[in-house]
Amino acid sequence: MSEQCPAISIHALKSKMFSHDAAQIVDVREIDEYRSGHIEGSVLIPLGELPYRLHEIDYRKDLIVVCRSGNRSEQACEILRTHGFSNARSLTGGLTAWTA
Repeated sequence: MSEQCPAISIHALKSKMFSHDAAQIVDVREIDEYRSGHIEGSVLIPLGELPYRLHEIDYRKDLIVVCRSGNRSEQACEILRTHGFSNARSLTGGLTAWTA
């Protein structure tokens, strides 16, 4: 990876959600992982499909990328930033930290 993706903490994301601050949460795990649990309101776009589904993401909203532990979301964030999503951030610790 060329440059570390900016991150957002669990606490900051929860505050953002409770304040109804417009953010789009994109879960980049696989469908079976998503079905076993996800952040309410998140959109599933598996990492391998991300380059082909960029049109489903709103450029105007803050973008939070989530995976299981943070590795795939870092990769996804880099892809998104390469395609002009300068507002993309990775959730620190991923869904594992979110549910802990």
